[in-house]
Amino acid sequence: MNSNRFRRRSIRSPFSSLMSHGEPWLWLTSGSLAISLIMIVGLLVFITIRGGSNFWPRTLYEITLLDGEKSLGEVTSRETDSSNSKDGHDNTRRRLVRTANFEVTGAHYKWFDEKEIASTQQPKFATAVERLEDGRFHGFPVRLMENGIAVASDPETAWAKYKEIAPSIRQRFREANRIDRHERGELQRRLRSARLAVFNARLHHEDDSQIVMNAQDEEERVRSEVAEISSRLDKKVDSLRRDNSSWEFEFETASGHRMTLPVEEIVQAWQPNRLGFFGKLGVYWSRWWEFLSDDPREANSAGGVFPAICGTVSMTLIMALLVAPFGVLAALYLREYATDGPLTAAVRIAINNLAGVPSIVYGAFGVGFFCYGVGGWIDDVFFSASLLADNQPTFGTGGLLWASLTLALLTLPVVIVATEEALVAVPNSMREGSYACGASKWQTIRRIVLPRALPGIMTGLILAMARGAGEVAPLMLVGVKKVALDLPIDTSFPFIHPEREFMHLAYLVYDVGFQSPNSQAAKPMVFTITLLLVAIIAVLNIAAIYIRSRLKRRYTLQQF
Repeated sequence: MNSNRFRRRSIRSPFSSLMSHGEPWLWLTSGSLAISLIMIVGLLVFITIRGGSNFWPRTLYEITLLDGEKSLGEVTSRETDSSNSKDGHDNTRRRLVRTANFEVTGAHYKWFDEKEIASTQQPKFATAVERLEDGRFHGFPVRLMENGIAVASDPETAWAKYKEIAPSIRQRFREANRIDRHERGELQRRLRSARLAVFNARLHHEDDSQIVMNAQDEEERVRSEVAEISSRLDKKVDSLRRDNSSWEFEFETASGHRMTLPVEEIVQAWQPNRLGFFGKLGVYWSRWWEFLSDDPREANSAGGVFPAICGTVSMTLIMALLVAPFGVLAALYLREYATDGPLTAAVRIAINNLAGVPSIVYGAFGVGFFCYGVGGWIDDVFFSASLLADNQPTFGTGGLLWASLTLALLTLPVVIVATEEALVAVPNSMREGSYACGASKWQTIRRIVLPRALPGIMTGLILAMARGAGEVAPLMLVGVKKVALDLPIDTSFPFIHPEREFMHLAYLVYDVGFQSPNSQAAKPMVFTITLLLVAIIAVLNIAAIYIRSRLKRRYTLQQF
């Protein structure tokens, strides 16, 4: 009997031996890690390729159909169309071509069946033109005119002359825009401040009092001064516009239609079929620079995203500055001062549950409490003159401050939990040694505990920044706007304007991807904005990780 039992124990399958050593679980966990890494890297590579290639100047093809119709454009994709096939075997290859010229063709993109194409050529002087309005234009240069007189009448000479005059025209255009936006904007702010001073004086004094009369006299002085300066600015802007309006560029489309484009409305133009690799690289980087430094155009589907970059970075940094002290103080009290009991356990459970609340709930709370509650009270107490004069709230609506506070609340549980874990990781022996030397509890926390917990606190801050920078739903309620060219941080006193609405890259992805009237043109822009958002979050996180590593090295070397 004993021999049979011994025989059964000694006979084991290879699988049970592997299970006893945990090898299947090792392969399962390592495989899960490998799959996760492949998914993450694959997603980043996909976004980088699709977003980074958006500004590369593609070859322009002149496509001639069997019926003689001609189109000029760049091929963006190819696919097999089986929608018209009856048995599924007669598949048709087709190309999606960006034909541009919306005002001529009524479409930005067009599908071409390859069996209907008679010939495809790459014309030497085919030109792609980015315009301020109406999107892209494709055509052939005919002549360049100044005041209606042709100064270059063949494609090569006209193109060379355009490249010569384009920088000065763009410089005059930017100067006129700078005057209109900044200098005129500063004059309007001065005028508004003087007008609000009069309303404020009338709120607290009689209309015939000396204070009100002085405010009215100051307003009249400011009005006359602003009118004089505005007159000088009008003359300067008119001169700049007049110099630019004299230049026109005539093009001919592939279908033979001729169009005259004001040179001032041409943002960029290039002839990709004449460019080599380094020439295309120069156009590529110049388009990236325009994207990073310019304002949006065409319902955010063209132009740049500089206001959105400024808004995203500003909101993320302010949110980090707000969430860090509150999260650290709450974690310090829970871990170092509060006694363990039912109430403390309930608070910890509530904090963990807050991390699972949908972000739109935080947005609804932010708009109700911060915007309408706190902001409305601030307007009633400090900005009553503005409410009477303009009938518009200052802080009682969405803005940078309320958006930052809302996202600080959203990311607060992350910082609290990470800080608590960092405080737990500090050895009790260090606390006891500090107490033995006569230090108080607060001195121990400030001198011993907090410095060694800083790397863990920075980890929580990194996670909070990563989550807050990518949120969209709450921002739609508490301050983000489709177009907001007035930056929350600029050169106008007081330089930081927390009451202003702002643009955000995450919201821009939603707006361009789902609200754009031209979905085909918006698709590559969505990937480019996404790539930029990922890059900004990565830069912020790398900076925080660098600070964390320095803190960790500093306090690790001090231990003995």
